[in-house]
Amino acid sequence: GRKAKFGEPTAIMRVPESAKPVVIDFLNQLEKQLAQKRQVEPTWPSHLTPVKLAENPPAFKVPLFGHTIRAGFPSPADDYVVESLDLNDFLMPRKEASFLLKVKGESMIDAGIHDGDILVVDKSMSATDGRVVIVALDGQFTVKTLEKKRGKIRLIPANPEFPPIEIKDEQELQVWGVVTSVIHQFKS
Repeated sequence: GRKAKFGEPTAIMRVPESAKPVVIDFLNQLEKQLAQKRQVEPTWPSHLTPVKLAENPPAFKVPLFGHTIRAGFPSPADDYVVESLDLNDFLMPRKEASFLLKVKGESMIDAGIHDGDILVVDKSMSATDGRVVIVALDGQFTVKTLEKKRGKIRLIPANPEFPPIEIKDEQELQVWGVVTSVIHQFKS
């Protein structure tokens, strides 16, 4: 049979004409409740925008050379490929717990996080002292360095123009994940 907007097969029913508005209103309320349950992702602020991950990304292997880059003159003898590196596995070893966010703003610039960068975030990692984290503070999302000292929690920006955020007892802090990598593109 046909599928209704609720994603299930439909059934034909007859209701009294006078009950029709009540039934329609009930179905509209049910649809709103189901839509709210389906909405598991948060509403992200403009300075942190989610980037959709591919469900099953194809392997993206690039050559990894056998020498490190030095400030002096590289030796041609070192110039050989040791292995192929899959960027999917390298950037997101735990894909099921990872997501990407695009950053807007300069509050973490001294940590190497610039306006327009993409953050790789791992939801399964522990948010320990000194880690760069994505948090929701009283429903507002931000990226900061987590500081846990003497039972107190602070969110530390990496830009002297922004003040640290002291977490007060009445505030609600929710950690969404730990930033594991920053993808930064140089301006061309």
